[in-house]
Amino acid sequence: MTTATIVVPCFNEVDRLDPAALCRLARHAHARVLLVDDGSRDGTDRLIRTAAAEHPDELAAMVLALNVGKGQAVRRGMLEALAAGAPIIAYYDADMATPPEEMARLVEVLRAEPQLTAVLGSRVALLGHRIHRSPGRHYVGRLFATLSSVVLGLPVYDTQCGAKVFRDGPPLRAALAQPFTSRWAFDVELLGRLLRAGAPPESLREVPLVEWRDVGGSKLRAGDAVTAGIDVLRLARNRHR
Repeated sequence: MTTATIVVPCFNEVDRLDPAALCRLARHAHARVLLVDDGSRDGTDRLIRTAAAEHPDELAAMVLALNVGKGQAVRRGMLEALAAGAPIIAYYDADMATPPEEMARLVEVLRAEPQLTAVLGSRVALLGHRIHRSPGRHYVGRLFATLSSVVLGLPVYDTQCGAKVFRDGPPLRAALAQPFTSRWAFDVELLGRLLRAGAPPESLREVPLVEWRDVGGSKLRAGDAVTAGIDVLRLARNRHR
């Protein structure tokens, strides 16, 4: 079975990071979890180094000297995984709002369907599913997703869920070749780059999550959400130049 690498960007996560749960994710997904510290100031770097030393088969650590933002931390981790030969690369939020078993399921969808370039977790509130999201974040997310869908030219329901899986190939390598220009809308920028690099729209698959929950301590503030929206409009303008 092909081994995946799951990149987890970390910034001041010493009180929330759960190495034991991440080890469980690695085993469920037949993957290695790469923890990327984004210039934390609370000892997260020491925590992930210790965790990687104690669980070398499941966890690896990458420590960035300076804070470069979530998008760049994800990109640096994905490039590291590509350089190491991982055929499947994912990224996953450190708060684990998506349960490990759900993230492992997304990896398995991509692994089982070789025609897919990317699998995106989607927080759709369906009967029988346990999607617990605050109303405020839900409605802001719907506005952002609608704007993103227009920009991408795709009917994407949820661009911002922090659980995404990608297959190594020319589109992904081209998409990661340059730093992202957006700090908070990098998910949209990455999807747009994949399409421009030749990934067929039908090779991008959204998979509704069965379970997801809001986790306190989010780094995203109201002003950041506005900035992300402005970034998406700028991406749209640049796309049509």
